[in-house]
Amino acid sequence: MTAAPDQKARPFRARPASRGLTGAARVPGDKSISHRALIFGALSVGETRVTGLLEGEDVLRTAAAMRAMGAEVERLQDGDWRVWGVGVGGLSEPEDVLDMGNAGTGARLVMGLVASHDFTAVFTGDASLRRRPMGRVIEPLSRIGARFEGRRGGRLPLAVIGTAHPLPIEYELPVASAQVKSAVLLAGLNAPGITTVIEPEPTRDHTENLLRHFGATVEVEKTRTGGRIVRLTGQPEFKPSSIRVPGDPSSAAFPMVAACIVPGSAVTLQNVGLNPLRIGLFDTLQEMGGDFTITNRRDEGGEAVADILVRHAPLKGVTVPPERAPSMIDEYPILFAAAACAEGDTVVRGAKELRVKESDRLALMARGLKACGVDLDEFEDGLVIRGKGRPPAGGASITTELDHRIAMSFLVLGMAAKDGIVIDDARVMDTSFPGFIPLMQGLGASLEPAA
Repeated sequence: MTAAPDQKARPFRARPASRGLTGAARVPGDKSISHRALIFGALSVGETRVTGLLEGEDVLRTAAAMRAMGAEVERLQDGDWRVWGVGVGGLSEPEDVLDMGNAGTGARLVMGLVASHDFTAVFTGDASLRRRPMGRVIEPLSRIGARFEGRRGGRLPLAVIGTAHPLPIEYELPVASAQVKSAVLLAGLNAPGITTVIEPEPTRDHTENLLRHFGATVEVEKTRTGGRIVRLTGQPEFKPSSIRVPGDPSSAAFPMVAACIVPGSAVTLQNVGLNPLRIGLFDTLQEMGGDFTITNRRDEGGEAVADILVRHAPLKGVTVPPERAPSMIDEYPILFAAAACAEGDTVVRGAKELRVKESDRLALMARGLKACGVDLDEFEDGLVIRGKGRPPAGGASITTELDHRIAMSFLVLGMAAKDGIVIDDARVMDTSFPGFIPLMQGLGASLEPAA
């Protein structure tokens, strides 16, 4: 998140709740689907209506990028948006630099779009995004025919020089990544023939679901080793379509874990997306002893949705299978907060990807948890957290390094920690979860500005 120079940081303090967290809440729309809804709406011919769109900073940057390349993107009311698209291959060269703020997903997906258009777009972002590597999308998009000029290591600011003659490719992902898969598929939309992506492990499939929703031909085949082969037929004509964005399971994770670790809690989270490739944290918390009741299951726009009742329950440490990482990569920070309150060791390995997110999340979580009195070991690809069956002492002031998930994870932990926890800047949470503080306060959390 980029703050204006005259804006000051907003430290915030979480204290132990005086009673359990109770009530019902609806978390913001799914961030992954919101990015894609705007993009696919821009590639349709005609009007697409999107309801439940996440209006966080990241998604608004993608909306601005679509406007800059010729689509009409209009906010009608809270969460209700209208997109008038220009068709597959119909985007135009932006007149100015595309500032993607903190939106790593938005940046990589839009780069995929630009790669197969005959124009140049320059991408930049905030300090955090400019540190993140883009080589993982540069390599396959270069095979399609795009060229790139930027800083060493493929970091932003970065000029993407699209090709007038995009080639369909077959690309095997070296590491499971929904962002890279989606970037290649988006580039393949404007290429003739079949674009194929082979992923070693299944990653979130919102792109495939929405491609079908808008009329593209997508085939998915499982491999003998547990991965997937995704084949897209290029140059479809997208038909505009309505999209209802479900609640983001990555956002629901925060009040969910808060209810797990604060005694006396019973919280209902409404309209939460339960895509099978996004619920690794739910599976892990249940293995740890979490008390969940799922009701009102339904399907909306190809996505599984339900309401979830979460009650406080004592947690125990578990070993998280490394192959579960793609289905919970964004939820590891809040899992670590839960593990700090559990009985016994929680072992997470195979999560090296956390070192190149908005921050080095393994290092920041390890440092912050140690400052709160948690016993742990840090490895290159994970953590081992030795819980004592009760919340840690807390009392620490946490540096978030502009990472929204670090900020929310420590505020949740502070709701249970004996001496509470302070984070250095609450503004960063608007990146993915606008309204986090009032939502949690409405459930009974003790959150207040810190001096």
